[in-house]
Amino acid sequence: MSPIDLASASAIFNEAMRDTVRRYRLVYLAQAGLMVLTGVLAIFAPVFASAAFVWLLGWLLIASGLVQGLSLLGARNHPSFWLQLIPAVLGILIGFLLLRDPGQGMVVITLLLIVFLMIEGIARLVFALTVRPLENWVWVLASGILGIVLSVVLLGSMPDTALWLIGLLLGVHLVAAGVSLALLVRAMVRAG
Repeated sequence: MSPIDLASASAIFNEAMRDTVRRYRLVYLAQAGLMVLTGVLAIFAPVFASAAFVWLLGWLLIASGLVQGLSLLGARNHPSFWLQLIPAVLGILIGFLLLRDPGQGMVVITLLLIVFLMIEGIARLVFALTVRPLENWVWVLASGILGIVLSVVLLGSMPDTALWLIGLLLGVHLVAAGVSLALLVRAMVRAG
């Protein structure tokens, strides 16, 4: 595709998206409101939200494993049958483990989040130091340091952290996503 074709295709796609958002703006705004409400509830009841997340994840892993396993029934003679069966069985097994002991599931997921924050913080720190002459590199550095400090503080307060971290992060994410969706809809409606 030539650059002109790409630009016109992009313009057509953008206009179609704007038209869809304008036409269904009430649905999008209802979705945004529901996301913000759910996020606020998760922020104020993070232990409940964490447990609900682990419970839902357990059921989703079981369902996914069962569907994957059932889809393999007709492929028993395929050379990769056993290799494909392993993730299905693991999904079911991990799902049952999460449902059997949601508290331990919260601990494992929280530890994974803490490791993620640490690695992302280190990556941002290294990135900031490599782009140091650029304007505002200090903000990237500060973000990296904050991620590292946050991961150390959260790790230091384990296992209590496991009870509320997942729910709090989920709540903050839902509020941010809901507000950004509402603002996007408002901007598209105003653009006409």
